[in-house]
Amino acid sequence: MADPAGTGDDDRALVRVEREGPVTRLVLDSPHNRNALSNRMLTELDAALREVEGDRSVRAVVLTAEGPVFCAGADLSERLENPGVGSQSAFPDVLRRIVGLTRPVVAEVNGHVRAGGIGLVAACDVAVAPTSATFAFSEVRVGVAPAIIAVPALRVMTRRAFARYAMSGDTFSAHEARAAGLLSATVDAAEIKGWVDEILDGFLRSSPAAIAATKQLFEVVWEQDWEAAVMTASRLSDEAFASADAREGIDAFLQKRPPSWVTER
Repeated sequence: MADPAGTGDDDRALVRVEREGPVTRLVLDSPHNRNALSNRMLTELDAALREVEGDRSVRAVVLTAEGPVFCAGADLSERLENPGVGSQSAFPDVLRRIVGLTRPVVAEVNGHVRAGGIGLVAACDVAVAPTSATFAFSEVRVGVAPAIIAVPALRVMTRRAFARYAMSGDTFSAHEARAAGLLSATVDAAEIKGWVDEILDGFLRSSPAAIAATKQLFEVVWEQDWEAAVMTASRLSDEAFASADAREGIDAFLQKRPPSWVTER
């Protein structure tokens, strides 16, 4: 959790949007306070995610940050000024928007992650971090519970790991974060871009409709019991096989050609 050490440039966007062909990169750009989740940053991030959702030409999203820290969590100065409401009201919406985005979201972790930053990483579909990165649920060290971020974190982390780290506030390594389920991979910092590019290339060879349907499955499996989940998954499967993308994909397979949705960056 961050206590800002400076004011930064009030006119500069705190979330930088970069377009790389069919991929949109959302860059947390407030290194002066370790990319703390201020009300303004959350508002900008929410707006950027809404814009991505409405742009069908975007095939994948990368969430990363500027500076040595990915995200230090809540802006403590704002929280002290508005202890009951206000500064973090957009955070649940941001997490839900990342989870619910119909395009895949990759967390390209560039540095250390604390508190609310863990929630951002957990909400993404895929997450990679350099081996040098460290993580901590620092909330308990300042007398609060990691309540909001527990929602996405407990969907990817084992219960034992979450209890161990969330109740102690201890710092844990990138390797430990991967073992706990928070990360998909850990690599040397110099290899991060290549790893992310390889993942993105896979997404761009896959059907956008099929990816969206696959993301729905996570919600089905999480929220429903076995019988209900199987019924819902069967319905989604039938709809997928009857879709235009399925017809195109099967035709392309039989004709030994790339399907129409394959995109190069």
